[in-house]
Amino acid sequence: MPSSPPSVLLIEDDLGVQLAAAQTLRLGGFEVRCCTSAEEALTHLKPDFPGIVISDVRLPGRDGLALLREVHRADPELPMTLVTGHGDVAMAVEAMRDGAWDFIEKPFASERLIEVARRAFAQRLLVLENRRLKAALDGGRATGLIGQSAAIERLRTLIGTLGPAGVDVLIEGETGAGKEVVARALHEASGAAGPFVAINCGALPETVFESEIFGAEPGAYTGASKRRIGKLEFARDGTVFLDEIESMPLALQVKMLRVLQERAVERLGANVSVPLQCRVVAATKVDLKQLAAEGRFRDDLYYRLNVAAIHLPPLRERREDIPLLLTHFAELAALRFRRPVPPWTAEQMALWQTREWPGNVRELRNFADRWVLGLEAAMDSAERSAPASLGAHVDAFERSLIETELRRAHGNIVRTAEALGLPRKTLYDKLKRHGLDPDAYRAPNS
Repeated sequence: MPSSPPSVLLIEDDLGVQLAAAQTLRLGGFEVRCCTSAEEALTHLKPDFPGIVISDVRLPGRDGLALLREVHRADPELPMTLVTGHGDVAMAVEAMRDGAWDFIEKPFASERLIEVARRAFAQRLLVLENRRLKAALDGGRATGLIGQSAAIERLRTLIGTLGPAGVDVLIEGETGAGKEVVARALHEASGAAGPFVAINCGALPETVFESEIFGAEPGAYTGASKRRIGKLEFARDGTVFLDEIESMPLALQVKMLRVLQERAVERLGANVSVPLQCRVVAATKVDLKQLAAEGRFRDDLYYRLNVAAIHLPPLRERREDIPLLLTHFAELAALRFRRPVPPWTAEQMALWQTREWPGNVRELRNFADRWVLGLEAAMDSAERSAPASLGAHVDAFERSLIETELRRAHGNIVRTAEALGLPRKTLYDKLKRHGLDPDAYRAPNS
């Protein structure tokens, strides 16, 4: 839903015809800017012009066909309709061959002008939305953080703040929510020259845990014939990512706490410490505070890690990011499997946005793989796992629509209500029902 009236740039040198056409378009709900020459019109056409162009063919100076070529050099996807004289069939054919959206023959009915303008504007909206999504996708790919939701925008801001600071960070989030992606984004934002070293604490056997992370001297244990450099030391000038930190054995949590406090690592069997010259980023899928209260995680280590924390929202709390994420994953799958991306419908996407996605972004990525492979179970699975009622689908769509307009208006209630065509009280009621906070959509420092 556009946040401003549809726009038309009208070029007509006959002031009588111009007035009549402009009045017709305005009655049809369009905002009209009138020009009398191609040269004047070009001064109003900027990149990503948010409207359409309707021009007479015969103009003083450059004619409509020359203007069409000029417009399409700047933006081949800008719909331009040409108005031709009665019986000028050859001119119309040439216009269509040169890429005109449509042509209207004089004299024309008001209904014809409105119908052509509405179709052209609908196409323009689609083009601009696709460009916006592509720009958002490209921007997200640079950091690995795909999405435009308020939650992701806040996450990008926080990473931009914490990244260069070099402080140790605790990332909290459900399974598959993208904790390692955030850790890598922190590493990239830091500008560190050293490596990114990932360790899954839940996958390491307790017998090798200490030597793997802290390192070991020769003879420190049976079979230790030479010095082993641990991950913390290997990540010099870089980042160590400790995933599933809750799985770290309690005995080694004491040593990790000391490492973080003293910023020094002591290899197993060593008498001297080595300076810790890396950032430590830990991640957990559980409530560490609760775990500490139950005696299953050291509370002093929890508080040491929790100096700077990032909470990663589950996918169900940022459903509006699903189209961008699915597009990204489907394109990656297409490259990997050497297959085209099968198209999906708006109805299918609306259905997918109502799913809970308990496996979060990881589950969505697997779904994209199955979709590109053309497995029939992909669509069936989506339908079976979303037995929501019609009301639930409508609610999900309404929430997504409101979030889109809140984001466009940067949380401004008046502009959001106008864009949605709602009284402010009704909008406030809907915000409360959907649990949406306008402040979350306001730009920083606004």
